[in-house]
Amino acid sequence: MSLSDFFAPIDLKTILPKNGFYASHLGSKIEHHSVAFPDLEGEKIDIAIIGVQEDRNAIGNPGCALAPDYVREKLYSLYEGSYNSKIVDLGNIKQGASVTDTYFALKTVVTELVKKDILPIIIGGGQDLTYAQYLAYGDLEQRVDLVVVDPRFDLEDDAQSETIETTSISYLNKIFLHEPNYLFNFSNLGYQTYFVNQESLRVMDKLYFDTSRLGELSGQIAVTEPVLRNASMISFDMGAIRSSDAAGNANATPNGFYGEEACQLCRYAGFNDKLTSIGFYEFNPAYDTNGQTATLLAQMIWYFIDGFYNRKRDFPLNPKSQYLIYKTSLKHDEHELVFVKSKKSDRWWMQVPYPTGGSQNERYHWVPCRYEEYKMAVSGEMPDLWWRTYQKLS
Repeated sequence: MSLSDFFAPIDLKTILPKNGFYASHLGSKIEHHSVAFPDLEGEKIDIAIIGVQEDRNAIGNPGCALAPDYVREKLYSLYEGSYNSKIVDLGNIKQGASVTDTYFALKTVVTELVKKDILPIIIGGGQDLTYAQYLAYGDLEQRVDLVVVDPRFDLEDDAQSETIETTSISYLNKIFLHEPNYLFNFSNLGYQTYFVNQESLRVMDKLYFDTSRLGELSGQIAVTEPVLRNASMISFDMGAIRSSDAAGNANATPNGFYGEEACQLCRYAGFNDKLTSIGFYEFNPAYDTNGQTATLLAQMIWYFIDGFYNRKRDFPLNPKSQYLIYKTSLKHDEHELVFVKSKKSDRWWMQVPYPTGGSQNERYHWVPCRYEEYKMAVSGEMPDLWWRTYQKLS
């Protein structure tokens, strides 16, 4: 089966400006599937845009399946940055006879693109599609570090039911309980405590997962950079943005990230050398006043692309000469803490040993961190990030 079998072409009439695109617009730079399906085997392609017209399990937000073309209309009219983009738009994954069929299509497409070293940008659709995005990594036999930007933990389930449905408010259950388990770490950015039950918080803590309240991030969005730098896949719920900036969501609420903060999050995500897929979910054109949310989401994708083309490719320690190495010992502790700082980007990593010695080729795990973690270690205090990572490696 060819990947083209999963896609419907783009109807250019719905997104083309009256006077067409300028030569420097992304609409003139992106090779789009309006007639012929793009050749994925020829010239090197960096990014593939995928629309997914699926909202049957988007709880309380029917209509978000229509999102992809509304976003394209705004995205294609933005100017290319100071790089030569190699981006294709594969069109929209057609809604399957069942939701499971759509999941299979998305999983297959993401798997094949990642194999070809092409990063998929997914425009949904409901956030339950994150589960299909995750399943692609099972076929790739890759360990997953998942980051979700969401005001809630999507762990809801019906206590009366023997099976957990895959919906936009329960898909994390499916990911956490999936066998075989290839999820190494989960991080939530921007949860709002009144939307989260305390049992869910206890589960996150017990599993040594990372969660950050909106209030902890407000006004200091830079603290999210190491978290996003650690992700291999990202799922972004547009409901994480305050309704005054992004009303295009039936579940939008007054509090959340500002639009410019959402763009900064996306730029940090684009910088991440290890990120191989990102999905934007839950945008609903039916609630979008004057196309504001579509415009914001298009700008978020623009910032992600800009970050992607400005990647530093400085994962430690290769070559070693490009890094500064710092070592510190804690009082009454057997572990020596090792930190490295990239001379190229000034970014920090912390070395965490495998408790059992690891494999012959991998005795240490590198986790992105901030300068503050290094200062904490120098003062004699064990960084919580080190300890949580060490426990997950056990």
